[in-house]
Amino acid sequence: MSAVLRHVICLLTEIPDPGARGFSQPGARFPDEYFLVRRGAAVCAYHNVCPHAGNFLNWKADAFLTRDKSLIMCAAHGALFNPASGVCVAGPCQGQALAALPVAVEEGMVVAYFGPLA
Repeated sequence: MSAVLRHVICLLTEIPDPGARGFSQPGARFPDEYFLVRRGAAVCAYHNVCPHAGNFLNWKADAFLTRDKSLIMCAAHGALFNPASGVCVAGPCQGQALAALPVAVEEGMVVAYFGPLA
C-alpha cells in the first residue's frame, strides 16, 4: 500500500490575502519547488515550473502574482495563469496548465499532500 506524506506548510494567516508563498517538501534540494495562492479561505498549490520552458515562475521569494494579484505570472516569459485552476490564459503556453498539488486548510494550518510514496 502506498503512503502519502502530509506536510504542514504554515498558518493560513501567514499568507497575504490575496497572495502567494513558495515552499518545498521536506528534504528538497531547491527552495520554492511549489507555491501556494490564497484567495480568502481558499488555497491552491502548484509545482513551480512553467509549462512553456520548464523554469521557475518567480523572480524572487514569494513573487508569483501580477501586481494587482489577480493572476499568477511567469517572470521569464510573462505567461499568465488563472490562480484557481492553474490554466494559462495568456502567453506562450496558453491552454496548458500548472501541475496542481493537493492542499487543505486544517484547523487554520495549510497542509500539502505529497505522494503516493513507495
